[in-house]
Amino acid sequence: MLKDSFGRTLDYLRVSITDRCNLRCVYCMPPEGVEWIPHNTVLTFEESLRICRIMAELGVRKIKVTGGEPLVRRGVASFVKTLKELPGIEKVTLTTNGFLLGTYLDEAEAIGALPDGVNISIDALDSERFKQITRNSDARPQTILSLLDRLLGKNITVKINCVPVRNNNEEEILPITALAKDKNIAVRFIELMPLGFAANLDPVPGSEIALLLEKTCGKLTPYSGVDGSGPAVYYKLPGFAGTIGFINAVSHGFCETCNRLRLTSGGFLKLCLSGELGLDLREILRKGASDKELAQAITEIAVKKPRYHNLSEVYCVRPSEHPDGMSGIGG
Repeated sequence: MLKDSFGRTLDYLRVSITDRCNLRCVYCMPPEGVEWIPHNTVLTFEESLRICRIMAELGVRKIKVTGGEPLVRRGVASFVKTLKELPGIEKVTLTTNGFLLGTYLDEAEAIGALPDGVNISIDALDSERFKQITRNSDARPQTILSLLDRLLGKNITVKINCVPVRNNNEEEILPITALAKDKNIAVRFIELMPLGFAANLDPVPGSEIALLLEKTCGKLTPYSGVDGSGPAVYYKLPGFAGTIGFINAVSHGFCETCNRLRLTSGGFLKLCLSGELGLDLREILRKGASDKELAQAITEIAVKKPRYHNLSEVYCVRPSEHPDGMSGIGG
């Protein structure tokens, strides 16, 4: 088992397969977008799979495929299929903005490569506000919503992620909550993290959202029945088929139970969302390292995972600036 120096078992790996995205969301990128890393510095699928296989041998049991937007890269369905076949891997999930999800599902169904779960980012249901947030005039939330029943019909766990931003999409909190009224999905509100361009925006704390929901929808009752590997805390609302989740990384934090590592599309094994501590596995791979040497390097760096992130003062550290946005780190 992979463990850090604080005794935490690290069994969850988030694998970014691209830094590219087909949207330019206001909290993720500037209007003109960002400079993508060169193609030759992105891990090939074969390289990513080799790392994942070695990490599965070291105790990783759950993998989430992220980006950028992972579905802009060709061959994702085959990649997911191979991940699911790796000995030791119990669950493979996918995070996406949903716009290429229908095409992906067609291919995945054809080759038997459906993920165990799909997290979909939706920050607004109003079409005009959605276009403003994503900076894409062709973007339609209905395109995504039309796929929910298809996912549920395939026994795929569905989670909707919303990042509330002050003076941006606060009016969308209640409509997005209502998505869980009649469908067995989890709607999660994620506190904006001060990463990259998002550092200039004003987050809406999870506690404020919870008060709004209790005032409008009824009492939030703690619920432990959602299958998940991450830090969300879930609740039930009266009369709701689905659940409501909160990821309050800034106002509360959950570092004591953190079980995840991140592999960026450029091959950097990142120990924590904040900070630069980690290991360039691409360099080691391309220098011809053996599996044993890679496993040893991963084990040695995992021990150095920091105790806390520095995205808030919750852990008695002063919040620091992080120039890298989520598209570059890997969702």
